[in-house]
Amino acid sequence: MAETDYQKVVLRHEEGDAAYVETPWVVDLGDGRYRMENCTFYFYGIAAGDIIGAEYSEEEGQLVFTHVLEKSGNKLVRIIFENPENEEGPEKQHLDSLVAMGCSYEGANPKYICIDIPKSVELSMVCQYLTENEVQWEHASPSYSELYLDDVL
Repeated sequence: MAETDYQKVVLRHEEGDAAYVETPWVVDLGDGRYRMENCTFYFYGIAAGDIIGAEYSEEEGQLVFTHVLEKSGNKLVRIIFENPENEEGPEKQHLDSLVAMGCSYEGANPKYICIDIPKSVELSMVCQYLTENEVQWEHASPSYSELYLDDVL
Protein backbone atom coordinates (compact mmCIF):
# COMPACT_ATOMS: atom_id res chain seq x y z
CA MET A 1 0.00 0.00 0.00
CA ALA A 2 1.08 3.54 -0.65
CA GLU A 3 2.59 5.55 2.20
CA THR A 4 -0.08 8.19 1.61
CA ASP A 5 -3.01 5.95 2.49
CA TYR A 6 -4.07 8.01 5.51
CA GLN A 7 -6.96 6.80 7.65
CA LYS A 8 -8.45 7.59 11.03
CA VAL A 9 -8.33 5.10 13.89
CA VAL A 10 -10.54 5.16 16.99
CA LEU A 11 -8.72 5.27 20.35
CA ARG A 12 -10.59 5.16 23.65
CA HIS A 13 -9.35 6.19 27.08
CA GLU A 14 -11.51 5.81 30.16
CA GLU A 15 -10.71 7.65 33.37
CA GLY A 16 -13.19 7.16 36.19
CA ASP A 17 -16.63 7.96 34.80
CA ALA A 18 -15.20 9.94 31.87
CA ALA A 19 -14.49 8.39 28.49
CA TYR A 20 -12.34 10.07 25.87
CA VAL A 21 -12.45 9.14 22.21
CA GLU A 22 -9.98 10.45 19.69
CA THR A 23 -9.29 9.64 16.08
CA PRO A 24 -5.68 10.31 15.09
CA TRP A 25 -4.32 9.76 11.60
CA VAL A 26 -2.53 6.54 10.70
CA VAL A 27 -0.85 5.24 7.55
CA ASP A 28 -1.88 1.79 6.41
CA LEU A 29 1.19 -0.46 6.20
CA GLY A 30 -0.84 -3.56 5.27
CA ASP A 31 -1.67 -6.72 7.20
CA GLY A 32 -3.51 -4.84 9.99
CA ARG A 33 -0.44 -2.70 10.76
CA TYR A 34 -0.69 1.08 10.91
CA ARG A 35 1.84 3.82 11.67
CA MET A 36 0.70 6.65 13.94
CA GLU A 37 1.06 9.96 12.13
CA ASN A 38 0.23 12.37 14.92
CA CYS A 39 0.09 12.67 18.68
CA THR A 40 -2.63 11.33 20.93
CA PHE A 41 -4.23 13.87 23.24
CA TYR A 42 -5.75 11.55 25.84
CA PHE A 43 -4.42 8.05 25.19
CA TYR A 44 -1.27 6.89 27.00
CA GLY A 45 1.53 4.68 25.70
CA ILE A 46 1.41 5.64 22.01
CA ALA A 47 3.64 8.17 20.23
CA ALA A 48 3.83 9.39 16.65
CA GLY A 49 5.67 6.84 14.52
CA ASP A 50 4.62 3.83 16.61
CA ILE A 51 3.23 0.85 14.72
CA ILE A 52 -0.17 -0.25 16.00
CA GLY A 53 -2.63 -2.97 15.24
CA ALA A 54 -6.18 -2.01 14.30
CA GLU A 55 -9.25 -3.78 13.01
CA TYR A 56 -12.27 -2.50 11.11
CA SER A 57 -15.33 -2.35 13.36
CA GLU A 58 -18.77 -2.66 11.78
CA GLU A 59 -20.23 -1.02 14.88
CA GLU A 60 -17.88 1.99 14.66
CA GLY A 61 -17.80 2.09 10.88
CA GLN A 62 -14.03 2.59 10.95
CA LEU A 63 -10.72 1.26 12.27
CA VAL A 64 -10.39 0.65 16.00
CA PHE A 65 -7.05 0.41 17.81
CA THR A 66 -6.22 -3.03 19.23
CA HIS A 67 -2.63 -2.80 20.52
CA VAL A 68 0.86 -1.39 20.03
CA LEU A 69 2.97 -3.63 17.81
CA GLU A 70 6.25 -1.73 17.66
CA LYS A 71 7.54 1.36 19.44
CA SER A 72 9.24 3.97 17.24
CA GLY A 73 11.48 5.36 19.96
CA ASN A 74 9.63 8.68 19.84
CA LYS A 75 8.29 10.05 23.12
CA LEU A 76 5.30 12.21 24.02
CA VAL A 77 4.60 14.65 26.82
CA ARG A 78 1.56 16.87 27.21
CA ILE A 79 1.58 20.39 28.55
CA ILE A 80 -1.18 22.67 29.78
CA PHE A 81 -0.67 26.40 29.47
CA GLU A 82 -2.38 29.10 31.48
CA ASN A 83 -2.49 31.35 28.41
CA PRO A 84 -2.95 30.33 24.74
CA GLU A 85 0.23 29.14 22.99
CA ASN A 86 -0.31 31.46 20.04
CA GLU A 87 0.07 34.63 22.11
CA GLU A 88 3.46 36.27 22.58
CA GLY A 89 4.72 35.44 26.03
CA PRO A 90 6.22 32.58 28.02
CA GLU A 91 4.03 29.91 26.37
CA LYS A 92 5.28 30.82 22.89
CA GLN A 93 8.84 31.05 24.19
CA HIS A 94 8.57 27.58 25.76
CA LEU A 95 7.34 26.07 22.51
CA ASP A 96 10.09 27.82 20.56
CA SER A 97 12.66 26.40 23.00
CA LEU A 98 11.25 22.88 22.62
CA VAL A 99 11.33 23.18 18.83
CA ALA A 100 14.95 24.37 19.07
CA MET A 101 15.71 21.13 20.97
CA GLY A 102 14.32 19.15 18.02
CA CYS A 103 10.74 18.58 19.20
CA SER A 104 7.52 19.38 17.40
CA TYR A 105 4.08 20.03 18.80
CA GLU A 106 0.39 19.75 18.09
CA GLY A 107 -2.45 21.37 19.99
CA ALA A 108 -5.81 19.92 20.97
CA ASN A 109 -6.60 23.58 21.64
CA PRO A 110 -4.41 26.65 22.27
CA LYS A 111 -3.78 25.68 25.92
CA TYR A 112 -3.46 21.87 25.72
CA ILE A 113 -0.40 20.88 23.68
CA CYS A 114 1.27 17.57 22.83
CA ILE A 115 5.05 17.67 22.50
CA ASP A 116 6.39 15.06 20.07
CA ILE A 117 9.93 14.16 21.10
CA PRO A 118 11.86 12.30 18.38
CA LYS A 119 14.07 9.41 19.41
CA SER A 120 17.14 11.58 18.74
CA VAL A 121 16.13 13.95 21.60
CA GLU A 122 16.62 12.92 25.22
CA LEU A 123 13.35 12.78 27.17
CA SER A 124 15.20 13.83 30.33
CA MET A 125 16.35 17.06 28.65
CA VAL A 126 12.76 18.00 27.77
CA CYS A 127 11.46 17.05 31.22
CA GLN A 128 14.18 19.06 32.92
CA TYR A 129 13.40 22.12 30.78
CA LEU A 130 9.66 21.90 31.53
CA THR A 131 10.21 21.37 35.24
CA GLU A 132 12.79 24.17 35.61
CA ASN A 133 10.44 26.56 33.80
CA GLU A 134 7.46 25.51 35.93
CA VAL A 135 5.39 24.36 32.96
CA GLN A 136 2.49 22.07 33.88
CA TRP A 137 3.10 18.79 32.03
CA GLU A 138 2.68 15.02 32.12
CA HIS A 139 4.31 11.92 30.64
CA ALA A 140 2.16 10.30 27.93
CA SER A 141 4.46 7.89 26.07
CA PRO A 142 6.12 6.40 27.90
CA SER A 143 3.60 6.99 30.67
CA TYR A 144 4.67 7.89 34.18
CA SER A 145 3.93 4.36 35.39
CA GLU A 146 6.00 2.87 32.56
CA LEU A 147 8.96 5.03 33.55
CA TYR A 148 8.61 4.80 37.30
CA LEU A 149 6.82 1.49 37.92
CA ASP A 150 8.65 0.99 41.21
CA ASP A 151 7.36 4.35 42.46
CA VAL A 152 3.76 3.43 41.57
CA LEU A 153 3.77 0.01 43.29
